Amino acid sequence: MDLSFLMEYINLVVLGICLCLGYVIKNYIPKINNQYIPPIMLVVGTIINVLTNIPNFNAAIILGGMISGLASTGLYEAMRNLVDKDGKKGE
Repeated sequence: MDLSFLMEYINLVVLGICLCLGYVIKNYIPKINNQYIPPIMLVVGTIINVLTNIPNFNAAIILGGMISGLASTGLYEAMRNLVDKDGKKGE
């Protein structure tokens, strides 16, 4: 199943904001369990995308926010795995 069509819905601004917010939550707010970060980013991404596209509000805007928020968690994990390759942080 090819999911590449979802790439057209990613908003880079929303993705960047969610990536930074997710980083802060994960590293500086230990009371929040890691399993709650993706749903938080989904909601935050949706809200940001809706707010930035108020005059043109439609279902694609909601989908774009949701995908961008969730993609930020995947991007964070990918970046973390590149930096922490084989359990060696930046060595």
